Amino acid sequence: MKRTLKAALKGKLSGEEVSLLRRSYDTIGGIAIVEIPNELSEKEELIGKTILEMHKNIKTVAKKAGVHKGIYRAQKVKIIAGERSKEALYRENNVVLKLDVEKVYFSPRLATERKRIAHLVKKGEIVLVMFSGCGPYPLVISKNSKAKEVYGVELNPAAHRYAIQNLKLNKTENVKLIKGNVRKAVPELKKKFDRIAMPLPKRGESYLDVALSASKKGAVIHFYDFLTEDEIPDLAINKIEKICGKMRKKFKILNSVKCGQVSPREYRVCVDFKVL
Repeated sequence: MKRTLKAALKGKLSGEEVSLLRRSYDTIGGIAIVEIPNELSEKEELIGKTILEMHKNIKTVAKKAGVHKGIYRAQKVKIIAGERSKEALYRENNVVLKLDVEKVYFSPRLATERKRIAHLVKKGEIVLVMFSGCGPYPLVISKNSKAKEVYGVELNPAAHRYAIQNLKLNKTENVKLIKGNVRKAVPELKKKFDRIAMPLPKRGESYLDVALSASKKGAVIHFYDFLTEDEIPDLAINKIEKICGKMRKKFKILNSVKCGQVSPREYRVCVDFKVL
């Protein structure tokens, strides 16, 4: 059984300091990203070096130096141990992704959710991924389904550049990537889609009208939201109902899935619904 970080730091930190350590941290390729409380800021180098000793595949340890913010949802990080690189090579679901963890919003915690969506895609479907980042959703769908075409639209220029690189890395031919604002770029495609994924949990409802306008009759939309336990899934369904009502679209809820906890009381939730 592998030692936990708390166990590894016993004797190096006081009991009170050990109790302040976070239980888990994200790894993206060879980079571990940890959250370090202000009370432990003077011990961050020790914590970083301990993580390097615990995991031989980790080459860099960085701490969160801010929250996800701005239109690109980017997060500042500070390297506290190991190699001075913020660029990672990450693997999941038969896909390899290259990205800068500070310039691109990316969550390894969504690997299972990306696989779930890919397995729902039927042969011959034309799929749209809004807010496609460095390409995880389009590439996982392409590699793990028989979709005819997968389109990804992303505003962040750095994320789009990495997505283009990742397209080449994965030798994928049925993915088309567009750099631009979803509200403008999607109508310009002049296409109707069988399936649309909207992995933008904050303010996603403000783009539901774009998704509905680009949907074929019978299309499935995967709508993401941040909800507390007592809001799941009603608040998200209310948002869908409101926009569909405005656009005179009928819909049917197919499923709702918790796909990650973002804070002690808040979850990322996906509601799958069909446009009738």
